[in-house]
Amino acid sequence: MIKSMAKNAAGHYARRALLPEGFRDQLAPRAEQEGRLVSALMETFLAYGYDRVAPPLVEYEDSILFGPGAVRAATMFRLMDPDTQRPMALRGDITGQMSRLAATRLKSAPRPLRLAYAGNVLRTKGSQVRPTRQFIQAGVELIGSASLEAEVEVIALAVASLKKVGIAGLSLDLTLAPLVGLLVDRLDLDAEDRLSLIKALDAKDVGGLSVVPEHSRDMFTRLIGCTGPADTVLPQLRELALSGAAGQLVARLGRLIDALDRRLDDVRLTVDPCETHGFEYKSGIGFALFSASAQGELARGGRYLIDGGDDGFEESTGFSVYLDSLMASVRPADRAEKIFLPFGTGTDIGAALREDGHRTVAGLTEVSEPGQEARRLGCSHIWRDGTVRAL
Repeated sequence: MIKSMAKNAAGHYARRALLPEGFRDQLAPRAEQEGRLVSALMETFLAYGYDRVAPPLVEYEDSILFGPGAVRAATMFRLMDPDTQRPMALRGDITGQMSRLAATRLKSAPRPLRLAYAGNVLRTKGSQVRPTRQFIQAGVELIGSASLEAEVEVIALAVASLKKVGIAGLSLDLTLAPLVGLLVDRLDLDAEDRLSLIKALDAKDVGGLSVVPEHSRDMFTRLIGCTGPADTVLPQLRELALSGAAGQLVARLGRLIDALDRRLDDVRLTVDPCETHGFEYKSGIGFALFSASAQGELARGGRYLIDGGDDGFEESTGFSVYLDSLMASVRPADRAEKIFLPFGTGTDIGAALREDGHRTVAGLTEVSEPGQEARRLGCSHIWRDGTVRAL
């Protein structure tokens, strides 16, 4: 009777086992490997003086979509709170929640405020680069400092955390997130042409510059060409002789590159001043980290502003590591070694082995061939004749 019920239940599950597109079960040993990666990242964050916080997965819509969270508004799952009838949203990014904490619960905490986090995020749709719709995001936020050293610290920490989990051959791509907006705002363009120009610059499409007045077109054409190694691009940007806030941004980039050259001698530095996609809420220099062993970006960050209400805006710098990208770029973990303890093995033996850091699997019934049973259960070793033996 019980076997029949179990068989029927298995059949029911088999017919219902299809998961929504973009969601997947993480099984052993990958689930354990992902957990170890998160622990290693967090260990590095904490070593640099950052404190771990854990905001909830769900917040009221008007809170989670404020500030940096607004960028993810179109890709957040929504639901209604049955108690208050207020709309809520499942987070699609954790950075906005860090901003909320800094502006509310941690408003009076000493600055600069150093926060670290790791948790799942969900999105209504994936992208070509990131098709999964649920993944772990881990990162830090350095809040309340406008200094160049804050950016240097955050970038150096991003590099150190990726190295800690075995990522080599890192490349750091720097972007001047607000630069395009500053330059486009100088032109008398309507909303449609403005958006078209921003997209053309992001795509490095010289043909899309037709909306630019002729007297400014040469500058934008030269700007599109300012992409590549930092030591080549920086002089080209300086030759543009940009004024005002745009010129100040280029000058800050130069100081940042000098500081990073001294601190990160084994990281390749590149610059793409026109890239804006994914950096929409950044108010200063943005960055992304890549590796020859990874298909896409492993981490992304930069400088942004936190709206503190009556207290004004607060300068902040942070970055996020995406565990789905990280998992795709590390070698798959081997199955863990486990010691099979045949039925009747003393509990003191198992306790001693576990105390020494071993994993044990206890036999629950007596079998004629303990070695075969150990292999069937995925064990690599067996307790036999008073000692541990490899299978």
